[in-house]
Amino acid sequence: MDDTDVEQVTLALLDAANDKDSEVQDQVRKSMLTLGKQQPDRVLAMCQDYLLKHPKLVVSHRVVVLQTIELIVGCRIEEISAPRIKSIISLASEEMTRSKDVVPDWQQAASNILVAVGNKHINDIMEEILSKFQPGVLPHFFVVQTLANLSDSNVYGMVPFLNAILGTMLPMLAMAKQDNMKWVFSSALCHFSDSILEYLANLDKAPDPTVRKDTFSGEIYAAFDILFNNWLQSREPKLRLTVGEAVGSMCHLMASDKLEEQLPRIIPTIVSLYKKNTEHYVISKSLCQVLEASVNMGSRVLETQLDGLLLTLHQQVSAPVDYSDPPTVKNHNEVLRCFSLLANSFPDRLVMYVLQRLENSNERSRMGSLAVLRHLINSSSSTMESKKLLILASIRQPMADHSNKVKKRVVQVISAMAHHGYLELEGGELLVRFIVQNCALHDTYQSHQRATSDPEEVTNEALRTMCDSTLHLLTTTVGRLADVLWPKLLYYLTPSQFSNATTPLCKSLIVLGNKKKSNQEPSFKIDFTQEVNLPSPQTLMIRLLVNAAFPFNSRGHGPPSLSLLQILSINIHPKTETVWEKEIPPLLSLLEVSESTAESLDKKKWDEKLLELLSQTLTSIEDDKWVCQFAAEATRYLSTYNNALEEKSFLYRCIGVTLQQCFNKEVVKKQLQEVLLAARHNDAIEREGVAMGVGLCANSHLEGTLAKLDEFGKSDAFKKSPSIFNLLKERNEVEVEKVKSTLILCYGHVALNAPPEKILSRIDQDILRCISKHFNTKVLGIKVETKDLTMKLSLIQSVGLIAKAISRCVKKQGYIFSRKQELITVMLDFMKSEPSDSLKTPVRPLVMTTCANLMSLDPPLSENESFDLLKVCVNGVLSLPPDTHTPEKTKDEEILDPKQRKVLYRDTLAALQELLRSILARDPSPDGLQGIFKHIESWLGSVHDHERERAITATSNLLTYYLESLTVKCMVSFHNLGALLGRLSPRCSDPLPAVRAAAVDCLYTLLSIQLRYEGFSLDYRDEGVEGLLPLKEALENPDHSVLYKTCSDLTKVMSKRLPQQQLTTLVFMLFEGLVDSQANCCRASSVILNTLLKNRGAGLQELVPEMLEVLHVRLQSITEEQVRVAVGQTVLILASQHLQTVINTLVNQPLPYDSWTSEMWMAMGADPIVANQIMEMVMEKLVITAPYVDKKESMMRGGMTKVATNQPLAMTCGLKELLLNGQAQEPAVSLFPQLFSCLTVRLGASVGVMPPKDNNHKHSGSLHVAGVAAEALRILLARAQLDEVMKRLDEDDAWDAMKELNTHVTGVTLLARAMAKHAGPRLPAIVESLCPSLNNIYECQRITVTAFFSELLNHHVATELMLIDVLMNNMMERISDPCCTVRMLAVRGLGNIAVGSPEKVNKYAKELLAAMSSGMEEKDDPGKLITLEAMSGLSKVLLHLDKNNVHLLVVYIFMKIRPFLESDNDDIRCASILLMGNLSKFGSGEQVFKDQIHNVLVSLLLHLVDPNAQVVKACKYAMRVCAPVVGSEQITAMFQNHLHEDKSLHYGEFINDLTKYLIQDFPGMLNFYHISVIQFFKSNWAEVRAAAAMFIGFLLGNIQQEHLSHLNMGTISKGLVVLLQDPDPVVRAKAAEAMGHFH
Repeated sequence: MDDTDVEQVTLALLDAANDKDSEVQDQVRKSMLTLGKQQPDRVLAMCQDYLLKHPKLVVSHRVVVLQTIELIVGCRIEEISAPRIKSIISLASEEMTRSKDVVPDWQQAASNILVAVGNKHINDIMEEILSKFQPGVLPHFFVVQTLANLSDSNVYGMVPFLNAILGTMLPMLAMAKQDNMKWVFSSALCHFSDSILEYLANLDKAPDPTVRKDTFSGEIYAAFDILFNNWLQSREPKLRLTVGEAVGSMCHLMASDKLEEQLPRIIPTIVSLYKKNTEHYVISKSLCQVLEASVNMGSRVLETQLDGLLLTLHQQVSAPVDYSDPPTVKNHNEVLRCFSLLANSFPDRLVMYVLQRLENSNERSRMGSLAVLRHLINSSSSTMESKKLLILASIRQPMADHSNKVKKRVVQVISAMAHHGYLELEGGELLVRFIVQNCALHDTYQSHQRATSDPEEVTNEALRTMCDSTLHLLTTTVGRLADVLWPKLLYYLTPSQFSNATTPLCKSLIVLGNKKKSNQEPSFKIDFTQEVNLPSPQTLMIRLLVNAAFPFNSRGHGPPSLSLLQILSINIHPKTETVWEKEIPPLLSLLEVSESTAESLDKKKWDEKLLELLSQTLTSIEDDKWVCQFAAEATRYLSTYNNALEEKSFLYRCIGVTLQQCFNKEVVKKQLQEVLLAARHNDAIEREGVAMGVGLCANSHLEGTLAKLDEFGKSDAFKKSPSIFNLLKERNEVEVEKVKSTLILCYGHVALNAPPEKILSRIDQDILRCISKHFNTKVLGIKVETKDLTMKLSLIQSVGLIAKAISRCVKKQGYIFSRKQELITVMLDFMKSEPSDSLKTPVRPLVMTTCANLMSLDPPLSENESFDLLKVCVNGVLSLPPDTHTPEKTKDEEILDPKQRKVLYRDTLAALQELLRSILARDPSPDGLQGIFKHIESWLGSVHDHERERAITATSNLLTYYLESLTVKCMVSFHNLGALLGRLSPRCSDPLPAVRAAAVDCLYTLLSIQLRYEGFSLDYRDEGVEGLLPLKEALENPDHSVLYKTCSDLTKVMSKRLPQQQLTTLVFMLFEGLVDSQANCCRASSVILNTLLKNRGAGLQELVPEMLEVLHVRLQSITEEQVRVAVGQTVLILASQHLQTVINTLVNQPLPYDSWTSEMWMAMGADPIVANQIMEMVMEKLVITAPYVDKKESMMRGGMTKVATNQPLAMTCGLKELLLNGQAQEPAVSLFPQLFSCLTVRLGASVGVMPPKDNNHKHSGSLHVAGVAAEALRILLARAQLDEVMKRLDEDDAWDAMKELNTHVTGVTLLARAMAKHAGPRLPAIVESLCPSLNNIYECQRITVTAFFSELLNHHVATELMLIDVLMNNMMERISDPCCTVRMLAVRGLGNIAVGSPEKVNKYAKELLAAMSSGMEEKDDPGKLITLEAMSGLSKVLLHLDKNNVHLLVVYIFMKIRPFLESDNDDIRCASILLMGNLSKFGSGEQVFKDQIHNVLVSLLLHLVDPNAQVVKACKYAMRVCAPVVGSEQITAMFQNHLHEDKSLHYGEFINDLTKYLIQDFPGMLNFYHISVIQFFKSNWAEVRAAAAMFIGFLLGNIQQEHLSHLNMGTISKGLVVLLQDPDPVVRAKAAEAMGHFH
């Protein structure tokens, strides 16, 4: 390769080294480095020359060149010739020092070269550098910097020179006036000192092991003197810092006496730097080095410096540490190292100092002292041994600090102390208390505080978690602490302030207890008389039991509390062990279930289990004295829970259970008195708790409990005198009503819990009397009922509890007053005040029973009063949730269990029926019945099963009562029969069996009543009516068909018995039934309706339009499919009777049809005869009516719009809906070819057509005209069962394509393809029907049919069905169609014959070639679409033409298509490449063809990276099929192995290998190839330009010397140089990469 070419390329790369794109820059450097590695001397020479010839190059560019030199030197230092090394050293030295000013990037790059060379050629470097480091002359900044860096990178090479360098440098120090020079000297001295120390530390590896520290001491001290005494006072902080750092490093090299002499000055000076600089780490490091040097030599002066030192170090250690900022962490650690160094020399003074600083209340100061203390306890344990008690005493002060940051440090110190034996000493228990206190912290309150940015912030949660872990660690890892923690930790379980620490405490105690128990240690047994600070066994048991009742509170303290209780068993009482071992594990396993949460736990059952455990435990203890003490302590412990009322409520129940087990009546009385007196009656939860506890106590002590309640009721607690308020200090605000409420509740609970055999005699005299006394107050001797809501609620609840206790509600026989209406109003007020969404109390049944009893009394109620009573009671009961519904518990109410609730519901419904009967009894007439029924009828159609069941049951009972009490004295019309039947008959098909049965009963009763009104006697039995009862059995079967048959049978009976004047009412009632809330009932309504219409519909002729209108409205609300179908049948029934009316009505509905009109159309498809008539009529209309009219877009704009004509559009819509009916299949199949052709042509005429505007109908514009035709066609295919056709069209999204103007042809093509593949036998009739449309005046219809026929030719079925001639003749005719699209489709059709019927290609060879050739030369072809089709068609046809038909045309065609290879149109590029591939078989043996292939090979290779994926695929195909013609086995194999359309291609590797074979097999063509490639340097596509550069690069990389002569390197290098300035960075990068191969 010509040297000038390499130089030209290297030069271009050097020029491009400063490219604005970073990736190009990187590639340029890589190529330079590649060239440099191959020819280091030459490239380095060029770099040098470049810098010399361009002295004014911008700095950034110079820097890149210098960096390249550094890289080449770094990796090829061994191969570079000595002269070159010398010239590089001189260049770098010159570049580095040319500018007297400091230019960091440039000079640093030059300095780096010297350092890189210095790793190998230290002597040459030193010769050059020392020439610029002359005595008496201040050197260049970077000369000194380079020396410093060399001492780092080549310690063993540099140290031998350092003595001389230091000797030269010392006088220079005095000459340095500028800060930057002082800085660089200081930095160098620091590096020199570090290098010397490293050298001395590794003398065994050093070249000169005789070197000693004192070799340098003199010079170092002299330098120290200048730095320390002069420069350290500088105002420039960066300089001060570096001088300080250097002093630290130099101290180790100073003579001991000199250091000792200077220490009193050095330490204060370095310490003073802290105030002047922010980068403290460097200062601390320097100080640490000074201290280390002093300690190592045993300095005596150091002690005199201690005070100032400690003060500063303490300030430093107290500085905030940000763990996301490494320098602060490093500084902290260096300062701690300083403390360690001092602690070894001055332990007493250091510890005293740190402990004194702990007394300072400043947060930062304390944190610092604690950090030091922890460090010393861990790192200097022997030194600290004697200081333990002192430290223990001093730690108390920071323990009282409120700051979480300080607390965190205290915890860390305590943890360290625990591991070093501090906690066993006196005062150690305070540290344990501190840990526990912080385990009990509550969450940080952060509702509106904004997040802090303090990196050291410690939240309560973080501190608590840390303390939890610490307590666990102390328990498990520090064995000697077991006796410190057990049993003392028990103390913290009972005070409420430690409640949040319960979980970790219990866990630790469990570990300790288990260990002691399994080791049988005597200390496991706790002597509570000796351990005076511990809570009693009873209090412990109470606390743990209440914890267990709320297992998810206080961080999940339930399971640990229960486990601890079990471990403590013998310590609580020896007799508990057996019971607890049996009972506690099952409770724990309940909580351990993975899903167990506060929500999923059945709290009521859980509480009962715990109370049962308590009861069993107390029974097993058999010690009344212990139990009495337990009760007393439990009562005393109540106040602990004043802020946790749920827990307190549970404790009241525990006290109740305990008092049950107490035999000492005085104790029971005393505890009850204390409970009632101390309770905070204002709170509902507490009232409930007290009442439950008192109630539980009454189970064993009924007499005593009642006596105590009576006594308390008369006590001072009810007199608002000063004395009582003094007595109840905590309750001065308490209201007497609240205390009364508690007592009323107590009586209720006493009744509930007392033994059944004793309570009945007490209800009236003791309980109700006392409740009444407390509920009513006497004012001037008159009873006044309280207005206090709490007392009302207590009263209702108490009465409910009493009702439970007596099992059945007390009948209120005595509640008869003359002021009947007044009392009913009061009762209704009670009823209204009940919550409508739940039934929790027996208020409703009691109210209704009372009202029912009152109803029979005179005077009767007025109509309004009656209406109100019915409304409140019926709605209040029927609206209740089902009896399975569990109401939410509120504070003052007891939740009823399901059994009680069922009883309550049953009583409530029974009471309602009783009330309804008593109201009907006052007016037993059709009007009286209607007056009640109107309140019930709306509930019959409720969406809720339970509401319907209640309503129908009430109706059935009411009608039965009506029939039983009916006495007909004269003929009366039962005028509401039709309405009642219309409402009730659909219920015979209700989803609920009970409702169905009751509905039949209702119908039976209604028709029986009708018979009675008609004059039949009581014992008359009508056969039809009696036939209803056996139907109930059939209705038990939920099978729909059975239900509807039964409904049909019912209808026949009703139809027979129904008077004519009631028929219309019934029909319109049934229309309402179509939208019942229950689907089954809607269906039943439709069955009954259709049965009635079939039987009696002919007589309703004048109602047909109104009926259709009502059905149209009803359809809008019907969601049930079966009912919609039934409504369709209704329409069909009407249509079969009045066809003309129905059709007229539907055609005139506004477009687009709403879904309900559509359904009505669809319904008419159910009758094949009707459907056939409609289809023929529609086809006739579509043929004779214009599909659209052209209208001006607007007055302002020109241009025409196609607007659909109304009637064909409406007909198409109707036909579409009609075809949707599956039963229209028979007529659809018989007329299939005509319908298919008709709809296809209609579709063609609808594309791009706008719907007609209808100003009265806002949605008219939303109709998609073509969409309607497409949809109709789709449904027709489905009706003809062409499933495969449908499947294919759906997969290809053909329907969407057919509807839109720009994709219509594609869609029709897909349609034809699917028909040809899957519906061949139907095609002859279809083609016959379509042919006339080819001469249609509408262009759009010609396009559609031509597209259809064109695609048919693509399939062999055209030949099989003997359609080929018809289709070909049609295509030939269309070649000259005036419409460009039709001509294009005709050319496409002719090409398709090659695929569909290849055997016919040669028959039509002449016509085909003529058509294709003229197509390729088509002038009137705006988008080149005909050209494209002609090329694609020719590609296909060529595959099947005989050689002799084409032979002479090959080169001609080749020449025609070659210009298209570089066309901007992707499709044309693609088609021309494919065609070229297909031509290959016609010239495989001829040189002329081989030449043509080689002519385009480069183009194909480069288009493998074409931006268009289809072009890439075409290239792969063409190259694969042309491969055998290329004339190289290796290239042929390569093309055929790697160029598969679906496989990805690693282009770079492919071209690399290909160039190797081209060089090997076609060396003579290399000139042609590289000239061809270079032409593509100017391609329009950046990808192709980049590929061309890559091709050239690999060609250069792989070519051997002997073939280089074939390449014009000058042209190549010029071309690449141009590409290196390409606007596209990828191209520039590839050009740079190619240049890397010039070597």
